Amino acid sequence: MDSTVLKTLPFEGAEFRPGTVWLVGAGPGDPGLLTLAAAYALSKADVIVYDALVGEDILKLANPVAELRYAGKRGGKPSPKQRDISLTLVELARAGKRVLRLKGGDPFVFGRGGEEALSLVEQGIEFRVVPGISAGLGGLAYAGIPLTHRGINHTVTFLTGHDAGGIVPGEIDWQAISRGSPVIVMYMAMKHWPNIAKALAGAGRSGGEPVAFICNATLANQQVLETTLAESVNDLERSGLDPPAIVVVGEAVRLRAGLDWLGAEMGRRLVADPLMAKDSRDAG
Repeated sequence: MDSTVLKTLPFEGAEFRPGTVWLVGAGPGDPGLLTLAAAYALSKADVIVYDALVGEDILKLANPVAELRYAGKRGGKPSPKQRDISLTLVELARAGKRVLRLKGGDPFVFGRGGEEALSLVEQGIEFRVVPGISAGLGGLAYAGIPLTHRGINHTVTFLTGHDAGGIVPGEIDWQAISRGSPVIVMYMAMKHWPNIAKALAGAGRSGGEPVAFICNATLANQQVLETTLAESVNDLERSGLDPPAIVVVGEAVRLRAGLDWLGAEMGRRLVADPLMAKDSRDAG
């Protein structure tokens, strides 16, 4: 995105006042998926506190004189504590800075944006939230997998594959999710996938149900592994794929055979009716 775009916006951006904090979603990775409001905020901020999923191409849109502070959290690696990040936002705002807290995806979708905002409220700091395209939306779209599709699902469930302690959340009701949600989209689930796959199978999901792992979603090095629930643990181990990843479980994954538009750009032949093709194979 050329910075000159920001000079011709068809709307007046909100005033980014000194002493305030904007919690901004940077989207799933592709800089083209930034909102105009996010790009505007980047151009006005004095300090940008960004996380591990924000790429360099996005940071290039920052105010040239802005201070960039890394505050990323990655599993298994030394990371800033959440309390310290929140305190940093408060201290910077009290110093009269225009503070941009830049998060991958959307701040309020498994981004702990709510926790940071409540810390600001506690300290009397004014804030604004700028939504972003969550990886569970943008990543699936770039993989050619629709979140909803008539005849497959009218509901979808989003869940996280690990809690604050780094383990699979114990409060997840796998039985209820398996019964009630034809399509399940999981964030941060790859590390604990063997346990999650076992839980889904134990809750009644079919071993032949399609599963897709979308790594580095929306970026040039995006990779997608299509498998089944029964084969997913072995296939994932053999693939050598690494996080970050979005995991999708459900019949919607089959539609990738017809909707993989990125694959089509590289020569993949798409199928007009993937579900019909699957039914024909089963009948044969």
